Amino acid sequence: MYVFPEYCVTMARYNAWQNKQLRAAFDTLSDAELRKERKAFFGSIFSTANHILWGDRMWMARLGVGEAPDGDHLTLTPTPAVWAGERYKTDAKLLHWAENLNAVDLKGNVQWRSVIANRDFTHPFDLCVMHLFNHQTHHRGQIHAMLTAAGATAPVTDILFMPEDGPWL
Repeated sequence: MYVFPEYCVTMARYNAWQNKQLRAAFDTLSDAELRKERKAFFGSIFSTANHILWGDRMWMARLGVGEAPDGDHLTLTPTPAVWAGERYKTDAKLLHWAENLNAVDLKGNVQWRSVIANRDFTHPFDLCVMHLFNHQTHHRGQIHAMLTAAGATAPVTDILFMPEDGPWL
């Protein structure tokens, strides 16, 4: 694999920019609309948002950036307001990590035990970093579809339209 610090910075900025737009989109919907069952993989917009936040924190912990999350991945935060604050803090931490990486930091392996799969895993560090960012993008795409179906204005998701100079958060 060939992941470089610049890739991580770009993807951390993209992640923060996307989540900033999601926070704004969520503010246009009621709590009931955010929690409504929409027959998506994780059910609702809010459950999917919690899953992404939980996954980010889990992967960040595996990469040595913070603590693993407690609790269930679909109910990590109790309200959209709490989610927004926790999302902001997590994005800031991820961006700070990426901006301070050196190429050597991306080498080696990550080892962890998956409770869900009930087995141990070992994968290259840079592949795990790629997975972190890919996982975010994948599930935000699901949220995008649910926001559109709910009649909300979904965020611009094309990385090529990301502002060059921020603000990211």
